[in-house]
Amino acid sequence: MVKVHTKNICIVLYKPKYSENVGSVVRAAKNMGIERVMVVGTKNLDRDAMIRRATHLAMDVVDAIQYVDAIEEALGGFSYIVGTTARLGKARGPFISPRVAAAKIVELSRRNSIALLFGPEDTGLANDQLRLCQSVVTIPTSKKFSSLNLSQAVMILCYEIFVADHLAAGSPPFMPRMALSSELEGMYEQIKAFLSEIGFLNPQNPEYWMLDIRRFFSKYGPTSREVKIIRGIIRQMSWHLNHKKT
Repeated sequence: MVKVHTKNICIVLYKPKYSENVGSVVRAAKNMGIERVMVVGTKNLDRDAMIRRATHLAMDVVDAIQYVDAIEEALGGFSYIVGTTARLGKARGPFISPRVAAAKIVELSRRNSIALLFGPEDTGLANDQLRLCQSVVTIPTSKKFSSLNLSQAVMILCYEIFVADHLAAGSPPFMPRMALSSELEGMYEQIKAFLSEIGFLNPQNPEYWMLDIRRFFSKYGPTSREVKIIRGIIRQMSWHLNHKKT
């Protein structure tokens, strides 16, 4: 039976506003066996307020919360990042359900570090944060009342992971070690620089095509070796281009 490696899964909260909400997230995550929580861009959270919501049984998770200033730094060590959003739009997708995401997370968790990224309570994740994600999850809700609070969203995704793990059976497929987010971002910057150099990207809006390029690579989850190969090819093409100019 496939077993999810929860030690490789981290709940990443981007700029949460309320200590109580973080405490509720900790409780929801630990209920489903996930005990890694990272807070990005928010400091001075009230420990007592968090523990009141998390309960003393999750005090260890509260005290182990990792605090990071910048989103790129926070996500740099993860190979697979799942963003969450309630706001739909062509530039924000394509979207998958929590159930579909959970099945992939269970498989990938055996060899890869995974971040489940959630945005601020009032605005959620912006496009700048979602572009760092390999998958974007939206949770179906009633049109009459679609608002979910932060801990509810965390609980739903963690629950689907828990259930997917218990339903999986048979020999798990081989899942390679994927490239880290920091490696992917380096590759994307190199691609953008080269495509700008040859005039493929509009200098006024270079991210227009880069978003589609990101989505293309996200479908396949390149490994570290594949990223190095791609960067090597681009570097060689750039060298030849500039060599011809001289």
